[in-house]
Amino acid sequence: MPKTSASIARNSLPDEDRTAPVRTVMSGEEGIDFAIIELLFFAYRDFTSDPDQILAQYGFGRAHHRVVHFVNRRPGLTVAELLDVLKITKQSLARVLKQLIDTGHIVQVQGPRDRRQRELYPTAKGRALLLALAAPQSRRIARALEDSDAASRAAVERFLRNMVNPELRAQIGKAAPRGAGDSGTGKGGAGEN
Repeated sequence: MPKTSASIARNSLPDEDRTAPVRTVMSGEEGIDFAIIELLFFAYRDFTSDPDQILAQYGFGRAHHRVVHFVNRRPGLTVAELLDVLKITKQSLARVLKQLIDTGHIVQVQGPRDRRQRELYPTAKGRALLLALAAPQSRRIARALEDSDAASRAAVERFLRNMVNPELRAQIGKAAPRGAGDSGTGKGGAGEN
């Protein structure tokens, strides 16, 4: 469908008509659900606004937030696994990860079986940052669901899970590597996944 949509966008009008102002409001043309798309835009804007303010105090951005989130949720995650989850380039991750390591939010530990492999762990400072970022988001979620029952919450979770590409859904809620919860020191012998 993206190819079809792109081709429609490029070829729908003669060149001279493509730059003329269109004054009609978009509705549900071609079965496009603009209402949900727009709600997702607004929800994401507000969902990220509180953490953005906290991140700005550190000179960090949303990429830092994502790294801190997944390293805290999966202590012992390798750089390769993190790249797979975030779907970003190694170069992009390297810059963000260096800042988080330099500021003492994350540490790299040599892999127990492969010395070239680097496992990532949060520090107490990194854990505190994630909690500070997640608290306003969690409050926002609680407010949005306060009048909902368990079935409604399950429907929201199902909707969001189904928004993820089917082949990537296995990454959702994936457990931390073995041994990651041992002592919190990063010396638990976390295994490779």
